[in-house]
Amino acid sequence: MSFIIVSPLARIAEMAVRHGARDMLSLMAENHDFHRPAVIDAARHLKLHMNDISFAGTGKLIAPQQDHVRQIIAFAESWNQATPLLIHCWMGVSRSPAAAVIASLCLYPKQDDEEIAQRLRRSSPFATPNIRLIEFADAMLGRQGRLVAAIRALGRGQDADGNAPFVFALQENL
Repeated sequence: MSFIIVSPLARIAEMAVRHGARDMLSLMAENHDFHRPAVIDAARHLKLHMNDISFAGTGKLIAPQQDHVRQIIAFAESWNQATPLLIHCWMGVSRSPAAAVIASLCLYPKQDDEEIAQRLRRSSPFATPNIRLIEFADAMLGRQGRLVAAIRALGRGQDADGNAPFVFALQENL
């Protein structure tokens, strides 16, 4: 059974070892250094530099871009699903849940947008996916606004302390 682990930065090594992850996607601010867990091969680690903001034009901060979403999709498509995919950002609340939804939909595009949003909420009461990433993915994956509407309908998740990793099934029937 393949699944995605969404984690805050502080718990990536623990989550990688506990779940046997061999592929990792990092969505972190530029120049935010951290150590890749030893069980993740460098060739299967994609680092995307962006800040957790939902609009461009904020000075030195890097807003999520279309190219970031293209890279998330390409990385997910290259994942063999033999072991879980670990996706993380600083707190595991916004960028990484958005990337998990994107990965799931690019691999299994027949999923219902409202159902995937509700599955995300059941997986994490804290998840508040970065809407800019979701908007780009909606367009690129041909969701015709349904994904954006479903994620917006979730509303903001509960306040989080950045210590709540979760497992996200790729499809409801997994």
